Amino acid sequence: MVDLKIHTNAGEGRENGFHAAVMRILLTDRTTRRNIVWATDDYEDCGELYRAECPITMDLLTGENAKLIQPRTTKTKSDRMSRTKGRAEVFTPAWMCNEQNNLIDAAWFGRPDVFNFSTNKGWKTNSAVISFEDKRGRRWKDYVDAKRLEITCGEAPYLTSRYDMVTGNPIEIRDRIGLLDRKLRVVSENAKDESEWLKWTFRAYESIYGFEYQGDSLLLARENLLYTFVEHMQNQWNRAPQPSELKRVASVISWNVWQMDGLSFAVPFGKTDVQGDEHATGSRDNIEKKEVYCKIRDWRSRKTLQYRTLVERK
Repeated sequence: MVDLKIHTNAGEGRENGFHAAVMRILLTDRTTRRNIVWATDDYEDCGELYRAECPITMDLLTGENAKLIQPRTTKTKSDRMSRTKGRAEVFTPAWMCNEQNNLIDAAWFGRPDVFNFSTNKGWKTNSAVISFEDKRGRRWKDYVDAKRLEITCGEAPYLTSRYDMVTGNPIEIRDRIGLLDRKLRVVSENAKDESEWLKWTFRAYESIYGFEYQGDSLLLARENLLYTFVEHMQNQWNRAPQPSELKRVASVISWNVWQMDGLSFAVPFGKTDVQGDEHATGSRDNIEKKEVYCKIRDWRSRKTLQYRTLVERK
């Protein structure tokens, strides 16, 4: 078994929480086959290896720096304001995420207030089992497979709502409103046994996507998604995940929640040298910089593709 503690916020106890192999997966950039980078100058005072263009590695997040990366709610007011000005980083309160996610589900189900109904800056969870139509494209498995994307996701509040991104208050599993949380509720209400639950939980993870520029926020988003799996496993089956289960979920997360400049569709600082026509002659006079465009995974078709090709099809 893996010693994976449950924490209110991702980042708490990073020094003794995730298994090392799982953390290495969460730090992986699938496009470059290296690690994600800091992509922020917030940590440069810690040393040369903490510059924006440097990779985030395990050794930089252990020991005295184990709690270096923390959720936005724990940052100072000046730090929050600096990130808002520098990167337009603004976190949405859970009640607003809920109202927008409710609109998505109202369109899918053809009826409002499926999972909950909004109150004054809050919501009340519907306790009844979610009902589905018995026709193709509208069954519970179709809902789990439906693709969802959170752009510039930060700590991924629209995907999973373990805590309110503004107040930091934890949210009970039964009351969570993220797009992944809703899928996992549906799986738990419909799966006949643990084997089916695992199958469709993995598929739920394969159906949700998000991208973020800053490496610290990206890591927190990935951790939040992994903790979500652990918590739902414990809640549904009263056990911790096996190492193989954690690695499988972490692998999907590292593909589906990726680091990208949303304007160029490329990895941060990702330009590489590409040789021109003179390559055959050995000349280096025709070298140009090419963007490294981000790759994502379509799990149902088992294909890897560049994210920008999806946008260019529109």
